[in-house]
Amino acid sequence: MQSWLRRKDIDRVTVHEEGRRLVPTLGWPHLVALGIGAIVGTGIYTLIGVAANLAGPAVLVSFLVAGIVCACAALAYAEMATLMPAAGSAYTYSYTVLGETIAWVVGWSLILEYTLVVSTVAVGWSGYAVGFIKGLGIDLPTALTVGPHAGGLINLPAILITWVVAGALIAGTRESATVNAFLVVFKLLALAVFVAIALPAFDASNLHPFMPHGFVESIGPDGKKYGVMAAAAIIFFAFYGFDAISTAAEETKDPGRNLSIGIVGSMVGCTLIYMIVALAAVGAMNYGVFGQSPEPLALIMRELGHGAAAKIVAAAAVIALPTVLLAFFYGQSRIFFVMSRDGLLPRSLSKVGKRGTPVAITVFTAIVTSALAGVARLDEIAALANAGTLIAFVAVAACLLVLRKRDPNRPRVFRTPLAWIVGPVAILGCIYLFMSLPTRTQLWCLLWNAFGLLVYLLYARRSSLLARGSDA
Repeated sequence: MQSWLRRKDIDRVTVHEEGRRLVPTLGWPHLVALGIGAIVGTGIYTLIGVAANLAGPAVLVSFLVAGIVCACAALAYAEMATLMPAAGSAYTYSYTVLGETIAWVVGWSLILEYTLVVSTVAVGWSGYAVGFIKGLGIDLPTALTVGPHAGGLINLPAILITWVVAGALIAGTRESATVNAFLVVFKLLALAVFVAIALPAFDASNLHPFMPHGFVESIGPDGKKYGVMAAAAIIFFAFYGFDAISTAAEETKDPGRNLSIGIVGSMVGCTLIYMIVALAAVGAMNYGVFGQSPEPLALIMRELGHGAAAKIVAAAAVIALPTVLLAFFYGQSRIFFVMSRDGLLPRSLSKVGKRGTPVAITVFTAIVTSALAGVARLDEIAALANAGTLIAFVAVAACLLVLRKRDPNRPRVFRTPLAWIVGPVAILGCIYLFMSLPTRTQLWCLLWNAFGLLVYLLYARRSSLLARGSDA
């Protein structure tokens, strides 16, 4: 049992050998931009339509529920990230507090999350890019712009944008973060334009019936789950992104101060942005009109007779959605990197290039995510990404509570307020949202982790540095 639960030394979690150490180059403005860039993206630009179709105008409540659960998780992340400023996020915290086997499950789930998020955002970006180009009078062939599920062959724009972002990350972390910050400002200005036009068109009749499918999920005639909680389980995807900030801990200057500002600041700001944009959207137009659109915000602008504003919103999505890709692609490569550095994945993958970035891992991630983005459906991969994230959030909240009990006197730069309330709310909320996911999604998640445990038993358990008597 001791070998199954062997743990990293918390006092040595930031000590790494030469050639496998990441360089600290990021300040708190980079982190806040990284967080907002990750959070404000496909969720509000694209998935608001999917969620409104499931919950109706009560999608506002869905955003609130998902936001509360994520806020509790974000507070737990802030304490753990400042306590252990090392790359790896929930995987590293679990390895140090809960043991290797649980850390492997969490890391394996994070691989699922980040890979699918990048693919989902790439598909969402493609929808806006094709719509924007069409608005310029250029029709791209359907066969090359959507996957087989929509009558095409391959989603070529989704594949191309994945490789563009991969190239930017290989070029350098600080350079990518600086470009990301400028794009985030442009994205927020476009959302401000949308709200300024949509709010004056607010019609209270569009909010009736407010909750057509009820609060607790119900099964519709198509076999799908509907209702406020079913929508919350999907748009939960729209809120996470702050966990990508925690993966940047090792590359952050003054992590004790900057990580807490980045995580909590981006989460609070984005929750306010989401509620305002969602209210403007469902008030300006009946959810049934934009619920099926791959570019719902731009569609609302066009239906309101503001074609120029629609082009601005679409252009913002085309230009700025890659900020989400960059943040999660960055997080994915760092999770792979740390698991490799710990010996749970081949150690050769954890070598750092001349620019201080893990090139081999980034290229491998680009191959996997672009292949998936080329053929996948947006709603299905978003739901499956949520499953992996919910597992990671439960683990971080559990780490918070266990470490408060096991090591209460350890200095904490940031202390989660009301930890014994925030922690359980995050855990129970995430479990409930997991149960609200489509049954098919839950089964795929369980199969993924069953396969992961097989990999752990056959390779990782014997190959880890701790198994070989070395420090991880």
